[in-house]
Amino acid sequence: MDPEIWSRLPEDILERVLSFLPLKTFLSLRSTCKHFKSLLFSPSFVSKHSPASPTSSSSPFSSFLLLSHHQFSCKCPLYDTVQNAWRNLPLSYSPTVSPAQSCTLLSASHGRLCFSHPSSSSFIVCNLLSRSSRVVKYPKFPCSFESLTLVSTSTGYKLLMMSSSGSSNTAFVYDSGIHLWQQFQGINLILNNQGGVFHEGKLYFITTEPFHILCFDLETGSWERSPIQLPNQLAFARLVSDGNRKLYLIGGIGSDGISRSLKLWELSGDGENWAEVERLPEMMVKKFLSVCYHKYEHVYCFWHEGLLCVCCYTWPEVLYYKVSRKTWHWIPKCPLLTEKWSCGFKWFSFVPQLYSFA
Repeated sequence: MDPEIWSRLPEDILERVLSFLPLKTFLSLRSTCKHFKSLLFSPSFVSKHSPASPTSSSSPFSSFLLLSHHQFSCKCPLYDTVQNAWRNLPLSYSPTVSPAQSCTLLSASHGRLCFSHPSSSSFIVCNLLSRSSRVVKYPKFPCSFESLTLVSTSTGYKLLMMSSSGSSNTAFVYDSGIHLWQQFQGINLILNNQGGVFHEGKLYFITTEPFHILCFDLETGSWERSPIQLPNQLAFARLVSDGNRKLYLIGGIGSDGISRSLKLWELSGDGENWAEVERLPEMMVKKFLSVCYHKYEHVYCFWHEGLLCVCCYTWPEVLYYKVSRKTWHWIPKCPLLTEKWSCGFKWFSFVPQLYSFA
């Protein structure tokens, strides 16, 4: 097209034409001029490429499993769950953190990543795609915490930090809308180290044995014991939410704290009972039990784009259940890992979102 004609197009028509470009293609063009870069924030362009809701998991990008491990320094390798292959280029950490500084990835939600940065007594929440980040100072000094959960909301995000001191513990909630921490009473029960699972507006936790389900209301800061009963003969239990209306339970069945099998349940429509969905095949059970050595505190689970992932801090592979096909699979070890790998493998669901600002 003649450049003169192109330059005379009304802005709304130009935006409409450019909005039909694949978002990946447009991102590579935004550095060519200021106007193209500004289109990322125009209502018509946003409406074309944004999810239906701020907490929707849909994205025009591929989705990834992100592996955090001390052997990778300030890089996080990505496993593309659409192409079923490792990406050659690992994901760099937050631009606010230099390679010489120590930080730890703690939680991820809808394209946002939350790091702990002890040297500055702060958390760093960032969206590496939009290149936005925010430093959130710890709510108290000195600060020690057992878990941190990042939750995306319709207006931004919240952080739940569980901190203990002596025999008591405290819940701190950070709201990105007001940039403030609120302090709430904790509980006198020990929670597993997985963190909270967001389901129907509340965070759900499972205690250590004897197992109970607890709910935390992010708005009121109140705790309550859930009436949902757990199956019998559980050796360990983990909750997983699909982000919409389904809540799953993954547990080992056995006695004396030793699992003999692994089962998956789904919470029934009445919200009170568990319906068994699948049982892990025997050969996979043997491998899984050899991986965790019956140290179930190392086991954690999360949801990723139709996959229910089961991980272990001591093992570099991921066991996952593909809900649509009702099949179990292993994701292979990252090729960037050396032969002499050690424990400390932390996996996260990473679904890039351009408009989930920090």
